[in-house]
Amino acid sequence: MQAMSTRVQQQPGYVLHHRPFRDSSRILDVLTRDHGKIAVVARGSRGSKSRLAGVLRPFLPLRVSWVAKSDLGTLTGAEATGRPADLRGDALLSAYYVNELILHFLHRHDAQPEVFALYADVIPALVSGDAAPALRNFELEFLGLLGYAVNLEHEASSHDGVEASRYYDYRVEQGPVPVSRSEGPLVFRGMTLHAIAARRFDDADVLSAAGRLLRAVMRHHLGGRELQSRKVLREIHRGRIAPPEGPERGE
Repeated sequence: MQAMSTRVQQQPGYVLHHRPFRDSSRILDVLTRDHGKIAVVARGSRGSKSRLAGVLRPFLPLRVSWVAKSDLGTLTGAEATGRPADLRGDALLSAYYVNELILHFLHRHDAQPEVFALYADVIPALVSGDAAPALRNFELEFLGLLGYAVNLEHEASSHDGVEASRYYDYRVEQGPVPVSRSEGPLVFRGMTLHAIAARRFDDADVLSAAGRLLRAVMRHHLGGRELQSRKVLREIHRGRIAPPEGPERGE
């Protein structure tokens, strides 16, 4: 019995990643609004005369069409619905980091319209301002939407409210645990956890603490794996490589 084909037209989406396929094609991982993360073959898209060469690129809002008889579909059309995001340096690497998170955490064909809306918001936020606050906001919201919400309000064992004046050791699988010491990799004062929960990232100390906390949380959920964008960003800040200028045409 032949498998039924699915045809989707003009679906809002973003290219997350692509890789070569055969002589002139590519396989694209695409985040779509109503169909979640999908994989499609874009036939002939690597050719110099392809009309899609400048369209199938990250961070460009698209409307995509495809047909599928299996887990891997075939792209039948794509058109831009906005301008490419002018991302450079840390902002560009931060955007690639967001893409890597979505590729890792989302299952194929699992519709997540709220994640799609969050993604559509974070890309212009990275363009228009400091990347770090936008990323911390994204991480907290993203984890919450996936059911991994970061507990910043209640003690792990008693579920009592976090007290502003006390110190807490944040344990990823539990939450804040009261401690008598004021130092440690994930030791925070209660008022700092309150400030992170309130997204007070205009305060440099709160922003730094949120980065420290969320790196540990993400590392836990990634099984200890470090994402490529994080490695590159670390090397840039160490002065070992130059920052990226922006995605090449067709990337």
